[in-house]
Amino acid sequence: MTISEGDMLPDATLVQLGADGPTPVSMAEKTKGRKVVIFAVPGAYTPTCHSAHVPSFVRTKDQFAAKGVDEIICVSVNDPFVMKAWGEVTGATAAGITMLGDAESSFTKALGMTFDAPPAGLMARSKRYAMLVENGKVTLFQPEESPGMCEVSAGEALLANM
Repeated sequence: MTISEGDMLPDATLVQLGADGPTPVSMAEKTKGRKVVIFAVPGAYTPTCHSAHVPSFVRTKDQFAAKGVDEIICVSVNDPFVMKAWGEVTGATAAGITMLGDAESSFTKALGMTFDAPPAGLMARSKRYAMLVENGKVTLFQPEESPGMCEVSAGEALLANM
């Protein structure tokens, strides 16, 4: 079943690459008592993710902060090493966006947001979406119809509905 507005975010452990190596990150702990934006992409460095989705949140980071958002998190079914490098290349890390790897796809599966695209070499990847989570509860959820599109899940679109 796909996550919906009003649902509590399922807990899952993702991974972030820090100064001391890969570090587990509990989504329940990340969102407890906080207002957090989470957006997911099918894959680091893939065309729409790289040229449209991440840049939309880099552009809007300050506007989200002005609306009381404590943190913006980018999730992808990639390892934390790739996510760290991608965050640096896109400017997401410099903008303060947290880049988390869902290497086992556990978070993505718990949300009911997996898809496969074998011709592109993408298996058990995340569908594209953006959500606002307040104290662990999904208060706004904007999934894309197609993983190649970045319209309703772009930073500007999420901001417009907050």
